[in-house]
Amino acid sequence: MANEDVLVMGPAILYIGAFGASEPAASAYASTPASGAWTNLGYTLDGCELSVEQDYKELVADQTAYKMGARLQEASFKVKVSLAEPSLNNLVVALNDGTVASGSGYHTYEPAFMTSATQPTYRALIVDGYAPGGGRARLIVRKILSTDNVKWKYSKEDQTVFEVEFEGFYVSDVIAPWKMITED
Repeated sequence: MANEDVLVMGPAILYIGAFGASEPAASAYASTPASGAWTNLGYTLDGCELSVEQDYKELVADQTAYKMGARLQEASFKVKVSLAEPSLNNLVVALNDGTVASGSGYHTYEPAFMTSATQPTYRALIVDGYAPGGGRARLIVRKILSTDNVKWKYSKEDQTVFEVEFEGFYVSDVIAPWKMITED
C-alpha cells in the first residue's frame, strides 16, 4: 500500500543573502535564517522550481555493443520563481544590483551601470520547503545570479510578478555549489 506521507506538496519560502553569507547550521533546518544575513523575498506565485542539467559523455569500445559508462562533462542548475511582491527591493535582486532611494512619499530605482568587465553582484539563496514525511526541507544555493530576462507586466486579468531565473555557479574545490537538507 502506498503512503501519502512520502508525497510532497506546499509552497516554499525564499531568502536572499550575500554570496558567502553565514549559512544556518544543518540542524537548524526548521528555523528562520538570521535576519541580518538573509532577507525574505516575500510571497511567490506558481511555486519555485529547481532544475539540474547534466551533460554526460559516453564511453564506448569497439569490442562491445554496450556503452561502457559515462563521464560528466558539464552541469548547471537554476532556480526559477515568480516573485509576487514586485517591490523595488525585489527588483534589485531580480536585476542583480541597482539603487533604491527614497523621497518625500516616493521611492526610486535606478539600475547599476555595468560593462562586460564589471564583476556582478553574486548572491546566495535559501529555499525552505517540505520534505517527504511532512518535515522541512532546505535548499541552500551558494552562488547565484539572475541570468535570464526579467519580466513583469500589468494587466487586467493577471497579477503583476517579477519572473526571475537564478543560475547557480561553481564556488570552490571544497565547497559544493548547493546543499539540500531534509528533516527525517
